Amino acid sequence: MSSSAPPQPTRDLRFFLTVPHECSYLPGREATTLFLDPQESPGQGVYDALGLLGFRRSGRHLYRPHCEGCSACISVRIPVDDFVPSRTQRKLMRRNADLEILERPAVFDAEHYALYARYIRARHADGDMYPPSHEQYRTFLTLEHPYARLLEFRLEEKLLAVTAIDLLSHGLSAIYTFFDPSVVHERRSLGTFAVLSQVKLAQARGLPHVYLGYWIREAPKMNYKRAFKPLEFLNGRHWRRTIPV
Repeated sequence: MSSSAPPQPTRDLRFFLTVPHECSYLPGREATTLFLDPQESPGQGVYDALGLLGFRRSGRHLYRPHCEGCSACISVRIPVDDFVPSRTQRKLMRRNADLEILERPAVFDAEHYALYARYIRARHADGDMYPPSHEQYRTFLTLEHPYARLLEFRLEEKLLAVTAIDLLSHGLSAIYTFFDPSVVHERRSLGTFAVLSQVKLAQARGLPHVYLGYWIREAPKMNYKRAFKPLEFLNGRHWRRTIPV
């Protein structure tokens, strides 16, 4: 069992609610999002405090679900010191040992965007991120702040994947991963390998957790998060290793 008392912001913060909109994960449901005042710069201290309360970052915005009558979205994180890779995950790490991982600032890069556009068109043509655009990419994944970083995964000179991460005082927050959708690279399971690489990076930096965003029991696409064990779930203001009822 694990429990974390979130640090308190040093000043009052303003939050806003969106109007109800179609839920991206559960058909037939409406969602409402709570987000930090857009005029508020998401600095390190504020982000550290809100990150422990389940807030995520998208571009310059910090947000979390706040849906009336629904608590399906549960924040999850990996306690990296206790993480034990499964047999399949160990195989993936060996299979991808030939990849070079490079850390970069979270700034726009034409090569990154070209891969992102290919990935969205191939894997998410039915989602709200289609069609991809330069503006969409910039507002979602670029931010000139020291905590915002990108990890490149390269096979020799070829870019295979990019992962956007944030470095918090209490962990590494996994923002988004996109990768080469070619069939030839399917056996690499680049999405899973990106998470394993983030666990390794957090361990190297002495960060205790990797935050994986939200898990929804009824959303099959999120089942991959349960493969990382142990996993901690946010229940109210406390992180536990049991799923909230």
